[in-house]
Parts: sequence; C-alpha cells; structure tokens
Amino acid sequence: MFASSSISIQDWPMELHQLRYVLAVAETNSFTRAAERCLVVQSALSHQIARLERELGAKLFERTSRRVRLTPAGAAFLPAARQCLDAAERASAEVAAAVGEVRGRLAVGVISTAAAVDIPNALREFRRRYPQVRIGLRVRPSEDLLEQVRQGTIDVAFVGLPITARPEGVAAHKLACDRLVAVVAPDHPLAAEPAVDLRRLAAEPFVDLPAGTAGRAESDQMFAAAGLERDVTFEVSTGDYIVRLVRQNLGVAMLPAAYVPQLTGVVAIEVNDEFARVEYAVWNNSGRTPAATAFLTDLGIPVDGHES
Repeated sequence: MFASSSISIQDWPMELHQLRYVLAVAETNSFTRAAERCLVVQSALSHQIARLERELGAKLFERTSRRVRLTPAGAAFLPAARQCLDAAERASAEVAAAVGEVRGRLAVGVISTAAAVDIPNALREFRRRYPQVRIGLRVRPSEDLLEQVRQGTIDVAFVGLPITARPEGVAAHKLACDRLVAVVAPDHPLAAEPAVDLRRLAAEPFVDLPAGTAGRAESDQMFAAAGLERDVTFEVSTGDYIVRLVRQNLGVAMLPAAYVPQLTGVVAIEVNDEFARVEYAVWNNSGRTPAATAFLTDLGIPVDGHES
C-alpha cells in the first residue's frame, strides 16, 4: 500500500530511463519482454519502476503470475510519460539540427496501395544519408494515418482520398491524381475485354476495403455517381489481400492504375466511366521534426505545404 503524497518535480529526480521502462512494460505487458527491449536485466528494470512507484505514491502496474496490466494510476501516467520522452527526443534532435546533424526518429505512414512515391526506395536513400535516424513504418488506412499525423504519432504519411475530398487539419502536398481500373483474375469472363462500363461491373461480386475507409469511399462514390449499387462480398484491410482474393476469382476490385503494374496474377481493365483518387503527402507543421523536414525535402516536397 502506498501512502498518498503531494510531490513536486523539484523534490525528486525523475529519470528518462524510468519513463522508458514504464512505457516498455505497458506496451509488452511483460517485465521480461520490456527488459529485453530496453537491453537491461529484469531486476534493474523492476527496481527502477518500483522506485518510481514509491516516489509517485501509487502503483502503476498490477502484477500477477499470469499477466501485468496498468492500474488506473498507470493509465493516467502513461500519456504524460510518453509526451516527456517525445519532448526529450525532439530536444536532442533540435540540438543536433542546430549543429548540422539530423538524428532522432522518423515515423512514416503509408496506405497499402500507395503508388505516387516509391516508399522503400525513398527510405533507403534517406537511411543512407541520415544513418542516425531511427525509422518506423506503419501501413494503415488513410483516415487512421491522418488522425495519427494530427496527434503527432506519425511524422509524414502518404494517403489516398477521393477526388472530392481534401486532407483536413494537416499540411498537405498533392502528389498525383490517378484513375481507378477494374482488376480481375486471368480466367474471369471480363479478362479479355479491353474496357468495361460500371453497369457491367455492378453485376459482379466485389472485394474491397472496409466500409467507412477513404479507400472504400473512392469506389463507392464511383458507383453512386452512376446511380448503381454493387455487392461487396469480401471486405479486407489491405491492398495485397484484395489482390490475393481476386486471384482466386472470388470477386473483382477497383484499384489505382499506377498501383497495378507491380501486381502479378491479375488483369487490369480500363473503366469507361472514369473516376480518380488523389494521393497526398501529409504532415503536421506544428510538430515537424528535423528528420521529417529532411525526409520531405529529399522528396522534393516544400515543407511550407498548404494547411488544409
């Protein structure tokens, strides 16, 4: 049991490594895995967390023989601890930038059907130029990426939106506008057709992204504009799984034309009722790190991009 106390940050030296340990345990739900991640022995990690709990006057974790989980106090502590660590990392990166170095972290987000930028090649070149930057890559739907950019958990994201939509609450740079094409299995009856209209496609079962996602909205709006309904038989979360199901002739799909050349085992068909999606690079100017600035600059993207 911990006694209740009122503690000022001046009263005791909270250390960054203690915050890292708490975050690691919260993310792994394990003291053992957290110690492995932090490259310390478990006893040292446990000792530092126990010390922090004593100073705070509250338990941060409930420990049993089977699991570890955050207490209400731990859940309240975690967001501020994460912000402290992020601020410390940003401060270090800003100092490095002031003396001509780029380091820290770069969190990049991308949709699974991105085609305007060769992301692996861009990251390879960036890594070659700035080897001290730690890079994280997340593949998510556009709406998730936009929210994470707004929150500051992703530095730069590459998203795709219907031509009628714009990124909101972020800085954005338009990369490309691309038409949608139908994709079918090689043995599908439509595979030999040079082009097809939406009315014919509407009779087919579809494989698409989940309802409510920006990627799904692209094709939904295409059919709605033509006054047509379609049957989305399979909903999957990534472009590669869409293609895998199409290969098995489980349905047809609508995908960006620029994304199709990298696919195998499917046939692309032009759609007479043309519709487009727009790809953007997005970031948050208010929290832009030196690494994010360097990455955008390497891609030829002006960092004073339009704030939508």
